[in-house]
Amino acid sequence: MDDTVGMKTGATDSSSCCSSCISLKDRCPRPTGLVNLLVTKACLFALLFGVVWSITGRECLPGGNLFGLVILFICSVLGGKLVGMIQLPTLPPFPPLLGMLLAGLVLRNVPYITDAVYIDTHWSAALRNIALSIILTRAGLGLDPSALSRLKAVCVRLAIGPCVVEACVVAIVSHFLLGLPWVWGFILGFVLAAVSPAVVVPSMLLLQREGYGVEKGIPTLLMAAGSFDDILAITGFSTCLGIAFSTGSTWMNILKGLLEVVGGIIAGLILGLFLCCFPSNDMEDLVLRRTLMLLGLSIFSVFFSHVIGFAGAGGLCTLVLAFLAALGWKKDKAPVAAMVGLSWDVFQPLLFGLIGAEITITKLNPSTVGLGLGCISIGLVIRVLVTFLLVHFGGFNLKEKVFIAVAWLPKATVQAAIGSKALDMAREEGDEALIKFGLDVLTLAVLAILTTAPIGALGIGLAGPRLLALQVKAGETEGEDATLSVTGHEKDNGTLESKL
Repeated sequence: MDDTVGMKTGATDSSSCCSSCISLKDRCPRPTGLVNLLVTKACLFALLFGVVWSITGRECLPGGNLFGLVILFICSVLGGKLVGMIQLPTLPPFPPLLGMLLAGLVLRNVPYITDAVYIDTHWSAALRNIALSIILTRAGLGLDPSALSRLKAVCVRLAIGPCVVEACVVAIVSHFLLGLPWVWGFILGFVLAAVSPAVVVPSMLLLQREGYGVEKGIPTLLMAAGSFDDILAITGFSTCLGIAFSTGSTWMNILKGLLEVVGGIIAGLILGLFLCCFPSNDMEDLVLRRTLMLLGLSIFSVFFSHVIGFAGAGGLCTLVLAFLAALGWKKDKAPVAAMVGLSWDVFQPLLFGLIGAEITITKLNPSTVGLGLGCISIGLVIRVLVTFLLVHFGGFNLKEKVFIAVAWLPKATVQAAIGSKALDMAREEGDEALIKFGLDVLTLAVLAILTTAPIGALGIGLAGPRLLALQVKAGETEGEDATLSVTGHEKDNGTLESKL
């Protein structure tokens, strides 16, 4: 009896305790909204850090390689967001890639932070090579044969002429001003000669959507010619890079450079045909499988070309296989290109942050910076003049010629992707003279990004609505499909400029 009474009493006490806890829980306010979000994210971050720390140990603590990469990625993303938010009255926002580049530059050159944010050079080079593979893959997928056939001579002139002339001018000027050997001068020339798709393409798409220059196909012309311009610059760079690091006679080095070009194209054709057949259209998750195969082969091509000693062949192989795969997939390439674009969103902050982190301001020679800016300026002036002359017989008026010349200024993506490649190879060789040449090339590539990317973006945003004809469709209420061509002094210029 006593046991039964005790059990009943315990049950009564436990039930009263549970009821009091439930009532207390109902009375206490639960965090919602921003507070709940912050607590949840903090817990997830703490759990992730704990798991990684238990696996890697010191690598994820300050001074470790993994810690440095994560901090660099976060700072680069935040830097890009902050720079993208800067909006001056009647001016377009600055390209986010500038913030990413400056974030890496700050992390490398601020005392105490530099010691905590350590990044291994081999990891840095590998991540930059992966980013280069993604850039080349996007360039190959973005090539439009139909646009090239429509624009024909103008597109070819615009893609080849300014790139080759600027590369030659920079090679000559850098040889006499900076003392670079001729082959290194041409390496620098082709690094600086490429136009930036990260700046030009978004601006052209916005102009095309708003109707500026559509009647004469100017946005399409610049986007198509920009892809071929980048391919030509990367091809020239890869060839000169192979010659610079070859041993033997000059003619043998030139022959090896040509072999790299031919070998890269042949390998790209074989791999591109393979991608056209595998995976087949009846497979599940076809887009995901194609994207993984494409990126896997692209990254493998770039790294394997280094292993076999033909560093210039990997980039060409990636371009050709992506272009051929896109031709085989036809209209089905759009979702694959979208997924490749998502991978670029991840590696873009890493690429520009790592490039900025390669520059140590205290080690820079002021004369190198000054003479380098002189080389860049001379090359840009010649590029603008050549671009203006080459589109002279394309059926464009004076304002449109000026706009095309201004739109051909910005440099960023290709310079970040290949600017450090020569330095990485020089470090593998261990030759101090080659390392100095590679550092000069990288320094000028960073200077070109910092100067031309904002100038080019602002120039396109300001010149587009003022210099290009606007094509506007008449309202449907009037039952007309006529188009009105209006010159750029419209009332909504400020609105478009802010969007650009």
